[in-house]
Amino acid sequence: MSVQISLGLQTDKAPGRYAEIARAAEAHGFDGVSVFSDLWYQPAIVALLEMAEATERIRLGCACWNPFLIHPVELVGMQAALHERSGGRAYLGIARGSWLDDLGIRPERPLGALGEAIAVIRALWEGDTRGVPGRTFSLAPGAGLRSLPSSPLQILVGSWGEKGAALAGATADEIKIGGSANPDMVGLTRARLAPGIERAGRSPGDVSVVLGAVTVVDRDAELARRHARAQVAMYLDVIAAYDPTVQLPEGMLDRIRTHLADGDHDGAGAWIPRDVLDRFAFAGSPDDIAEHAVALIEAGVDRIEFGTPHGIDEQNGIDLLGRYVLPALAPWRELP
Repeated sequence: MSVQISLGLQTDKAPGRYAEIARAAEAHGFDGVSVFSDLWYQPAIVALLEMAEATERIRLGCACWNPFLIHPVELVGMQAALHERSGGRAYLGIARGSWLDDLGIRPERPLGALGEAIAVIRALWEGDTRGVPGRTFSLAPGAGLRSLPSSPLQILVGSWGEKGAALAGATADEIKIGGSANPDMVGLTRARLAPGIERAGRSPGDVSVVLGAVTVVDRDAELARRHARAQVAMYLDVIAAYDPTVQLPEGMLDRIRTHLADGDHDGAGAWIPRDVLDRFAFAGSPDDIAEHAVALIEAGVDRIEFGTPHGIDEQNGIDLLGRYVLPALAPWRELP
């Protein structure tokens, strides 16, 4: 099999820094760079456009945009601009999102609405003006873009759940389990994709499985794990309960939440044992990261995304991944 390896970035960087990282990723031989669209950070499109103009080969995309914050017609407009700037190297990631309660947004039937959003996006992209019915997102007959994109659209759905996976199976090109580094989730996700794939008359190979998580690599493996624990704590609060293959220590999430409420990320991370950390992050030496990635590849993953912050020092972490981890994975990759 051929596996893709990409980087995932938080949108917290100064102008010009995204281009530097993207150029370094391309030079090292990574297959792509994704950016997140978490609340309270810079808009993802800013980083993506900067990276598109700085690179020639790597695939780019947002994992993931939230249609409850940005209407699907605006997502299509941004994606069309990104496609033009990148020469068709971009994908569109979409998910129901987290932390919406902080904004007073409580979507009804969020997965149904997500399916409607995808239908609207595909109709606009393909120039289908027959109209799209929907309770949350719809498109009137005759409505459409003034000019159509010249290349096909690839859609990634971000979802942990059974119903979200079925939706991806029916409508998407990829599904990303964000915040997971757990090989056991690969087979489970494929099983969850199957009903949607069958319903849509598609083949299992039509939908790729992507796992991505916080990554901290350093020659000092224990230092890397300590740093990763602090980084992953806030995500564990949201996603840990969604992984049915992991048995969490009793009271762990409550202790993490208490520390996070006090702004103590190091204290929160201290409650994460090694076995749990390895399910939700890539952390350790370059050899540790490569071994972890191979376990995912052997489980059947199609793409691995090494997420921010990459190292104690970001640039050093990216360099270690590029110089040591990527070569170790060469037997499983279709090299650029």
